Amino acid sequence: MRRPSLTARLALSAILVALPACSRGGSGSGSASGRHPPSSGASAGSVSPAAPGVYVHTGTADLSPAVAGVPSRVYVPNSESNSVDVIDPVTFKIVDHFAVGKVPQHIAPSWDLKTLYVDNNNGNSLTPIDPITGKPGVPIPVDDPYNLYFTPDGAHAIVVAEGLRRLDVRDPRTWAVEKSIPVPCDGVDHGDFTADGKQMLLSCEFSGQLLRLDVAKLEFTGTIPVGGSPVDVRLSPDGSVFLVANQKRDGVSVIDLAALKETAFIPTGKGTHGLYPSRDARVFYASNRLDGSISVIDAATRTVTATWKIGGSPDMGGVSIDGTRLWLTGRYHRSVYVIDTATGKLLHTIKVGKGPHGLCLFPQPGRFSLGHTGNFR
Repeated sequence: MRRPSLTARLALSAILVALPACSRGGSGSGSASGRHPPSSGASAGSVSPAAPGVYVHTGTADLSPAVAGVPSRVYVPNSESNSVDVIDPVTFKIVDHFAVGKVPQHIAPSWDLKTLYVDNNNGNSLTPIDPITGKPGVPIPVDDPYNLYFTPDGAHAIVVAEGLRRLDVRDPRTWAVEKSIPVPCDGVDHGDFTADGKQMLLSCEFSGQLLRLDVAKLEFTGTIPVGGSPVDVRLSPDGSVFLVANQKRDGVSVIDLAALKETAFIPTGKGTHGLYPSRDARVFYASNRLDGSISVIDAATRTVTATWKIGGSPDMGGVSIDGTRLWLTGRYHRSVYVIDTATGKLLHTIKVGKGPHGLCLFPQPGRFSLGHTGNFR
């Protein structure tokens, strides 16, 4: 979401051979290099292997060979400071800081896991980051990039141009516009794809609607009114429904995309904003930005099984490679939070720039990235 004050992811053996002395991802233990191969670790009420289904390739043992040698880092876009802070998840210290374009909203891994892109919303550009060096490159001119997604086949980049009320479908190599799709709602910003990759569900934050996109035709095929302020979107592990965080309804909508309807609603906490599957995909962590809490949602029963009160303003982020840590920005508190997923305890608060938003923890397990802050499959 754009704040009111702003202008509007196969082999385990290959990894172990390449990184023999590395430590657990983001767990706060291991070598000073910060490189993290897969290892066991439990999230709340779960075991380490990924559950079958949509997220079967995102378990602890599923780091792609494409990220071999990439140091584990946490990249934090500071929307109101026009900068990125880089955190070492072993030491919990900021190890780099650099300026980017105006109003950086999210940091998205490319489909092939080779580049990270900072979405400079008001700067009308993407800042590429080499994840091996952690250094930024030359900005790429792109209109109004509030968010960035990649089709599951890697053929297209979808730039969510929120302020311009359109989706710009671009070539992910040249960034040339292939098609611009007008959006029939206000505040389009987050989305996810069906299991077969043929459709996409997008949220319209300011007009309380969801949109269905035909990925082959690149045309909208339906609208779902949910009210409130729908934000983050995630597909359920079995691929049957979508979960949509709704920050003004203080909960999560369960969406049947084929039927174009909300089939259930899960009350969570005030200002529900982000949704993140655990490493085994048995639960989702819902960040309640205005409540200072995280709700743990059982993916099978779609009920809240725990509420972790951490204070502050937990916003967007990701889960460590081993699944033992949840990293979230503190949007209104110039902070990044590190939460133990076994206990819900706040372990660390790291001070960063002003307005930290779409944090990207990288690398994470998965064959490819669908974009956003790290939606892997």
